[in-house]
Amino acid sequence: MHTIPVTFPGSTGQMLAGRLEMPPDGEAVGGAIIAHCFTCASTLTAVVQVARALARDRLAVLRFDFTGLGESEGELAQSHFSACVEDLHAAAAFMESRGLPVQLLVGHSLGGTASLAAAGAIASLKALATIAAPFDPWHATKLFGDSLERIAETGEATVQLGGRPFRVTRELLEDLKGARMEETIHALRIPLLVLHSPLDEQVGINNATKIWMAARHPKSFVSLDDADHLLTRHEDAQYAGRVIAAWASRWMPQPPEVEVAGLAEAGRVVTVTRGSAFRTEIAAGRHVWVSDEPVAVGGADAAPSPYDFLVGALGACTGMTLKAYAERKGWPLEEVTVRLTHGKVHGIDEQHCAEREARVDRIEREVRIEGELTAEQHARLLEIADKCPVHRTLSAGVIVETKEMEDAPGS
Repeated sequence: MHTIPVTFPGSTGQMLAGRLEMPPDGEAVGGAIIAHCFTCASTLTAVVQVARALARDRLAVLRFDFTGLGESEGELAQSHFSACVEDLHAAAAFMESRGLPVQLLVGHSLGGTASLAAAGAIASLKALATIAAPFDPWHATKLFGDSLERIAETGEATVQLGGRPFRVTRELLEDLKGARMEETIHALRIPLLVLHSPLDEQVGINNATKIWMAARHPKSFVSLDDADHLLTRHEDAQYAGRVIAAWASRWMPQPPEVEVAGLAEAGRVVTVTRGSAFRTEIAAGRHVWVSDEPVAVGGADAAPSPYDFLVGALGACTGMTLKAYAERKGWPLEEVTVRLTHGKVHGIDEQHCAEREARVDRIEREVRIEGELTAEQHARLLEIADKCPVHRTLSAGVIVETKEMEDAPGS
């Protein structure tokens, strides 16, 4: 996954920090935003896992910290509920400026409530999902405990939330109280997915019921079973991400498919490289796989590089050759492990190189042979490793002839 650090101005003018999760090949079909819970940050397990699941589904996903939280500037006292909604609008504008209009909005806990409130003003939005979201923002005041009365009387108080001190003001309480979520949710005209655990002890399942009842169709509900409120178990967070990605795909733009499978005739391999990235689909008969380049050279590191496949072919052929030889001899060979390293080295002498400073390819191959074999059998198998077909091809050199394709592969 390709993660890009970003910053953009929030609702109060403070700079907000976030991460843009890009699809493995760097080619996104649209944008998405995921909003974290109250006093949490964009590094929360649930937020990261959902963002990456959506990125794998070819969406560019922004996860950012609200004002005063995580790496963003400001303080929590500035980040009242309305400010969170406005931060989401600022995030949507930022994505739009990068050519990634927000088509999916996902919110966790109070971030889900803020997403419900923000959705109506994001024109490009096509779908919305909430995870463990309270129906009423006032629900967040449960975290203030005994400080709630003091905040109302004196105007502010410092409360401990998640082991950190936060200044909470009377304005924040009034803002939470002023939200009218039932009307806001009912006015939405986009598909809604509500995910909630019936065992959530912080935000009860009745909140999911109220959100679902207030919403118009199309709407869906998915139970998160025994997950906790923060989805701290990786399997719960990953499940939520996969479910949201699958559900949202119905309304998200789909990339044009490259019909690679079936294009390769017998004895031919077909590759297709498209878009601005290096991601390449490869087909051999009914088998299809992908190649890419490392990030350091402009790729997304979404798959092995072409040289990885070349060296891997030598390793696979080595193991197969040894197994075939041992079976023919009736030797008890159990397993062959081949470790290979590819690099460039200076030419050894002028017989191998046209130029004195020329560099040639070198593959170092280490072979581990396992089984109840004699020393002679073991030594013979190491000799056979040099006789595998791919080894012979590489050692002999290959002539590559290039010409323009006159018709479509397989036609």
